[in-house]
Amino acid sequence: MYTSKAVPTQALVGQNASLPAGSTVKLSTTDINNLMQVLNIDVIALTELLVPHGHRVEMGMIDAPGIHYNLSGVGRISINGGPKMPLSPHLLIIVPPNTPFAIEVDGGSDPLKLISRDCWTRQDGILRVAMPNEQPEIVQICGFFNASFGQSVRLFGELREPVIEQFEPADKIDLKLREAMDELLQQEVGVGAMTASLLKQIVVSLVRRSLRSSQRWTERFSILADRQVTRAFADMVARPGAAHSVQSLAHSAGLSRSGFMARFSEIFGQSPMVILRDLRMRQAAIDLTTTAMSIDVIAHNAGYESRSSFVRAFRKAYNRDPSDYRRTTKEGKAQKAKHPKRSV
Repeated sequence: MYTSKAVPTQALVGQNASLPAGSTVKLSTTDINNLMQVLNIDVIALTELLVPHGHRVEMGMIDAPGIHYNLSGVGRISINGGPKMPLSPHLLIIVPPNTPFAIEVDGGSDPLKLISRDCWTRQDGILRVAMPNEQPEIVQICGFFNASFGQSVRLFGELREPVIEQFEPADKIDLKLREAMDELLQQEVGVGAMTASLLKQIVVSLVRRSLRSSQRWTERFSILADRQVTRAFADMVARPGAAHSVQSLAHSAGLSRSGFMARFSEIFGQSPMVILRDLRMRQAAIDLTTTAMSIDVIAHNAGYESRSSFVRAFRKAYNRDPSDYRRTTKEGKAQKAKHPKRSV
């Protein structure tokens, strides 16, 4: 169940209504699925904000986007010093990286009291901001994370304005965030993978919402807005080891070679072959740590004809040989399994 929520233009930071030339080309369900399947989520931190009547909390800049979900209560939020927007239950906001925000709740005629850092406590990777012995009006969970394809392409890295969506209890976003917090508190084996999986489910829910809604916020992301280039990128993501070339990718995008190169480089900041190498190294790293395949087979699956060229590329990407990367990663996982409390 969902409702489409129109957000006033003045409530957005840096709104840009212009769309790239490729925005008229529709991304297929297969393209979206390919992108979502390999999207990697790295959880930076979880924060619980409990703001009582007559109080205000101010959060500084964090070099990662944040998912802010209002579990209950009504109040206001100001992002990057912009206009104050109403907060209501089950409102979800993605705040861009390095963007401060403030949340406040009315308390009558008295001036609002700032919740000082003396009231900030941390336990097992969770920051809790609350006034002692005060009943909160606003209860909000914030998850700070990076969402990336490979090492160099971040889905939210270029986001310049907040994404705002009104969900409903039936969407169960609150349950996923609560479960992520419980994972951190319990510190069982695999806590990192579980919290990342739960946040990824929320990101996928947002993408689904955008595709059904008239407020298509996916068009605010440069790597999704130009759908011709995104179509080729989705093919690279789905089949990094295939014999891609600039010409074949341009054909997939329905563009000339020069047009594709220019638009791809403008969006990603690097050439298609550099991004492809990054995606291949990511796939190789996954194969090294999750399979028993030989280095030669992994090199072939990553699109390399010779082991030596693959090893050189991998060493450049990860500062170690593939065999050393496999060994140290497995040793690290075994150590975390013995001492789960050290995983955060």
